[in-house]
Amino acid sequence: MKIVIVGCGRVGASAAELWSTSGHEVIILDIVTRAFERLPTSFTGVAIRGDGTDEDVLRRAGAEGADVLLALTEGDNRNIMAAQVAAEAFGIERVIAKINDPLRATAYAEIGIATLCRTGLMLDAVNAHLGMPPSGLPGMVASIGHHHAGEDHDHPATHEAAASAAVEA
Repeated sequence: MKIVIVGCGRVGASAAELWSTSGHEVIILDIVTRAFERLPTSFTGVAIRGDGTDEDVLRRAGAEGADVLLALTEGDNRNIMAAQVAAEAFGIERVIAKINDPLRATAYAEIGIATLCRTGLMLDAVNAHLGMPPSGLPGMVASIGHHHAGEDHDHPATHEAAASAAVEA
C-alpha cells in the first residue's frame, strides 16, 4: 500500500515506522527538517521537507497514486487543507485528517473527509481506564459524504457543512 503522511510529529513518525517496517511504501512530509529526527534509522520510506497542503509539493513527493493520505500535523486547518488537496487534486479516496475539535471532526466527515479526533479518543481511553462509559464524542469518524475530484463545490449542502465547521471553530 502506498501511504502519504503529512506531519512527522510523534504520531506521524510512529505510523511511518510501523508501516515502513510492515513493507508499505511510505512517504512522509514535514515543513521542519528536524522533525525527521524522530524517524528511526531503519525507516525505509521517503522523508521530504515540504508543505503537505501544497499540490506541487505533494506531486513532487510522489503522492499521485497513493492509497491513503493521513494529515497528522498539529493544525486542524492544515490537516483539512492537505486532505482536501489529496482528495481533489490526486483523487486519493482514503484521506484522514487529525482534528482536535469534535464539532469540526463531525462536520468534515459529512463533506467527505474521514477524521481522527484525538479529543474524543483520549477521553474515551481515560473513561475506559476508569470504568466509566464512553464520552459520546467522535473518535474516528468515517467519511459519510463525498469529496473527490469533479465534485460540484457549488452545491449548497457542501457550503453548509463547511460553513458550519468554520463557525464552530
